[in-house]
Amino acid sequence: MTLSRLREYYNDGVEESGPSSKGLTPPKGHALPIPWVRLRSASSGIQLYKRMISDADPRAKPGDIVAVYDKADAPYGTALYNPKSLIALRLLTRGVTGFDTERFFAERLKAAVAFRRDVLKLDAVSDAYRLVHDNGDGLPGLVIDRYADQIVLEFYSLGMFREAGRIERLLKEHFPDAKFVRRASEYTQSQEGFKLPLGPLVKTRIKENGVIFEVEPSGGYKTGFFCDQRENRLAVAKMAKGRRVLDICSYTGGFGIYAKKLGEAADVTCVELDQNAAALIRRNANINQVKIDAVCVDAFPYMRQAHVNRQRFGLIVLDPYKLIASKEGYMEGRQKYTDLNRLGFHLLEEGGIMVTHSCSGLLSMDEFQQFVRTAAGSAGRRVQIFRKSGAGPDHPFGVDHPEGEYLKALWCRAL
Repeated sequence: MTLSRLREYYNDGVEESGPSSKGLTPPKGHALPIPWVRLRSASSGIQLYKRMISDADPRAKPGDIVAVYDKADAPYGTALYNPKSLIALRLLTRGVTGFDTERFFAERLKAAVAFRRDVLKLDAVSDAYRLVHDNGDGLPGLVIDRYADQIVLEFYSLGMFREAGRIERLLKEHFPDAKFVRRASEYTQSQEGFKLPLGPLVKTRIKENGVIFEVEPSGGYKTGFFCDQRENRLAVAKMAKGRRVLDICSYTGGFGIYAKKLGEAADVTCVELDQNAAALIRRNANINQVKIDAVCVDAFPYMRQAHVNRQRFGLIVLDPYKLIASKEGYMEGRQKYTDLNRLGFHLLEEGGIMVTHSCSGLLSMDEFQQFVRTAAGSAGRRVQIFRKSGAGPDHPFGVDHPEGEYLKALWCRAL
């Protein structure tokens, strides 16, 4: 489905300017100071599209928080409103009674911080972790990562972008020394209708399970580091002793440096296409005083040549970027996942371990496992899967938003 067709489906005949807002009467009982929106139809999900909206308060502007009512004027919830976006309403609460914006953000942020500090006790193992994970923490369209004294706000919605000042002020109550970085992709800015000016270059160092990494919160992929792999990195290190390790799509060198510093791997090769990331791998290896072979090259030809040269590794980590980013790209992404894993199995020695990942939210664990099974068969290898895992617990997802469970890891052993 093309982007234009996708827009037609979600708009369902509604003009780009949004639902009708002239000559309307407000829903019965609406007494909140915030604008209102009335639904034409609804679903059990927490994301509502323009085709589901009947009419809207003339005061409602893109980025506002609105009270939402169903077609019978029964309270439905409160939401971030943006009629210009494919997702016109992002639900904040399931009720509207007594909603107060300041109290809402203060309570949600306090709960998110307390979960990481008091329940997960992450401060004992790292000064880098996810503070807010979008819908999983009840703050849709927002991701917040902590890197030591730097806190990165990544916006996926206009409504959350407009609340940036309030969010930073409230976070200061929990992290008094925090400095803030704001980020949003060009795609999000275009779709949601805001412009985020470029900020200054920011670098810092973090410590995770005793391993030190240099992080650039103002640049790089996502927010500059992948906190979601913390537990998986540690688990890989425990299996690395004495093995030759190949870390594919290494980014900052996380798996490889863990394997060498904590796991006592025999040798480690990190493969990364991005030149800046490859240079960062070398810096991180130096910071941790370990020897890593950082290779700046495309993973696919590198692995094919390694197979031709009959190289074998005892531990391989495959952690590619999102290979399926849209429904239109599913077939191409499936082939890439299959090819990457087939090449991995070609390079895996007998009894070796391969940990393969997918961060494509559109791909289920069952589908990913089918790709890996196809890859093993194509490589002529008998493989057992002995573990499945995902993102760390600081990346919770709501039961009403299963797409939040995006990261999948299969732990394979060649027999």
